[in-house]
Amino acid sequence: MELVQQATLADSICDTRSRKIKQTFFNQMNTLLDWQPILFILKKHYTKGKSATGKPSYSGLLLFKMSLLQTWYGLSDYEVEDRVNDSISFSYFCGLPIDSVAPDHSTLSRFRSIMTKVEAYEPLFKEINRQLESHKIIVKTGAIIDASVIDTPLKPKGKTNYKVTQDREDEQEVEVTKEFSDSVDKEAAWIKKGGKYRFGYKKHHVTDNEGLVLGVLTTKASTNEIANLTEVLDTADLPKDIPLKADKGYQSKKNTEILKKRNLKNHILKKAYKNKPLTYWEKKFNKLIGKTRFKVERTFGGIKRWFSGGTARYRGLKKMHTQNMMEAICYNLYRSPGIIASNSKI
Repeated sequence: MELVQQATLADSICDTRSRKIKQTFFNQMNTLLDWQPILFILKKHYTKGKSATGKPSYSGLLLFKMSLLQTWYGLSDYEVEDRVNDSISFSYFCGLPIDSVAPDHSTLSRFRSIMTKVEAYEPLFKEINRQLESHKIIVKTGAIIDASVIDTPLKPKGKTNYKVTQDREDEQEVEVTKEFSDSVDKEAAWIKKGGKYRFGYKKHHVTDNEGLVLGVLTTKASTNEIANLTEVLDTADLPKDIPLKADKGYQSKKNTEILKKRNLKNHILKKAYKNKPLTYWEKKFNKLIGKTRFKVERTFGGIKRWFSGGTARYRGLKKMHTQNMMEAICYNLYRSPGIIASNSKI
């Protein structure tokens, strides 16, 4: 009996501490962000009407804040509904009165579908980044690009012969010897990476030198990121004359010309070729660039570790882009208090 009481007391202490940590973070977000411009974008793309019962619909800002919570804590639509109803700190962050009930999971799902259809997450991402830049959290003195595969559980099962794209090689059409079932995400694709076959999508990030996300492009996994540098750079508003860092897989004559036309300094890692090893200075260059370039990989790892990212939650390219955009927004915001604290010590 005594052991049970001690465990209950410990749980209570941990829960109290957890609430304080959450509340501190939520207060930081409310202090950091000016919600009015965000609300303006939401009103432009998400028009409230009447619910089926004739009651006023929930505001877009409430639903967007629930989406933030959902991503930060890796929750499903059902789970975030329950947490907002059960947690004072969650409901307070959402601006939900204590005597009100949170929107149900179907309302949140419809909100995400509408916002995805009208491509509203892009302007939200840009507005939040604009605010972070005004606070000197995002600093565009350099940029890094890279891509990461997102696996989907909605993949073909059983033995089927496919023509699979090798990572970093020219894209091929996937040849299927039997029809995909309805349970398979038909917009995803196969890729062979690191000797393993993977099925899903690919997210392409442009980040600043600290790994904060400046631009996001979502493609099927088989897309060759070396050949779509222009499309990736178009997602980020980069100033001229800053260095662009990338791993050696992006090294090509075409990409060199692209960076030259955009007035970006070419800091792509040098690549050795057959009978042409790297020179001493090329090795020194790679080592110097590598000290910063790895931070984009840290971004992918942070999203996967903190938000249970790296796995597709939705079906289809557009909805997967929504997932990638929300994870990018949440990653930038999650790191912001630490960057502010670090800047204040300088």
